[in-house]
Amino acid sequence: MAEYFILPHRVHDEIAAAAFRRRGFTAEESAAAARFCNTAARHGIRTHNLIKALHLDEHFGSGAGGCQPAATIEILPSPYPAVQRWNAHRKMGMAVAYAAMARCMELADRYGLGAVAVDNAFHYLWGGGYVLDAADRGYIAYTCCTAALAEVVPFQGRYPTLGTNPHSWGLPTRAAIGFNLCIDWATSVVAMGRVQQFLREGRTLPPRCAVDAQGRETTDPSQVAALLPFGEHKGYGLSLLDELLAAFIGGSLPTLRSRWHTGPPDEKHTPCFFFQCLRPDAVAGDAFAQGRNQMQNVQAVLQDILGHGNEHCLLPGQLEAQAAALSERHGGLLFTSAEIDALAAIAAQVGVGLERGTLKTVEVA
Repeated sequence: MAEYFILPHRVHDEIAAAAFRRRGFTAEESAAAARFCNTAARHGIRTHNLIKALHLDEHFGSGAGGCQPAATIEILPSPYPAVQRWNAHRKMGMAVAYAAMARCMELADRYGLGAVAVDNAFHYLWGGGYVLDAADRGYIAYTCCTAALAEVVPFQGRYPTLGTNPHSWGLPTRAAIGFNLCIDWATSVVAMGRVQQFLREGRTLPPRCAVDAQGRETTDPSQVAALLPFGEHKGYGLSLLDELLAAFIGGSLPTLRSRWHTGPPDEKHTPCFFFQCLRPDAVAGDAFAQGRNQMQNVQAVLQDILGHGNEHCLLPGQLEAQAAALSERHGGLLFTSAEIDALAAIAAQVGVGLERGTLKTVEVA
């Protein structure tokens, strides 16, 4: 059993919005940040919550010139009505991501499929939050991005030249299994946010996921200099896919990304995003077996996969759905003791009251 503190949604969102307003972001941007960080925490994503969002902004965002508060998205001309090209002009990544996914849904309603490619972006954190939002509205959704930094060593390499470069899918399966699937992964064995979480909580890393400054494997989060791709050549290939898709969009050299004082003055240092939404009815065939409809067919396929002795296997997104249900049951967001200490420090900086002793606690298996 582990003890968690229950932070009311209102208090969390007030802290988050105040912290970003203090850094010069607009009310709309700050509300988007609070919404996203609440979503991440509600789904149990400890690697990409408010603590991580502010850390990224301080070191690579508005505190370092990588993110421009109050920037305006520029929609570029396109001959393809179902695909939009955006120049984010380094606007807050969370605000851009919500806007881009909303536009994808609008395009999908018109054309069956909608996509938005974003250049000159800033990190949007957990892609699962955006695809789940779309899945909740009935769409099959996808996003990928190049991460803020190149901190992953290619398969058989020795120097980090790739981002953790996640891929995220959301599928509207609630009617079939009670929750929407979220297939979301970084292309490294662990995300750097996990390393920071383990350092904060005094835990050691699993083996074969990170190396130190000399390229030697380490399980000490304080010694991590770079990460390793999951599945060796497989994770490497998926990370490379993000880098090359970004290169087609307009992204530049991975080793310069977010390193604002390196490289020629006319080089780019920003990540890229890609978003896509698909209406399920746009791809539905007319030949489902045994007279099933589309959702019955999805349910039958999942039942077959989880049959044959596989009944205890987890589905992607199941843990996140369980975490969200736990948050709803307890009427707030669940944080560890170390996280509450970090959030209390943030609250004190922005003048929002957060007394650890007033928070309820709960033990979770």
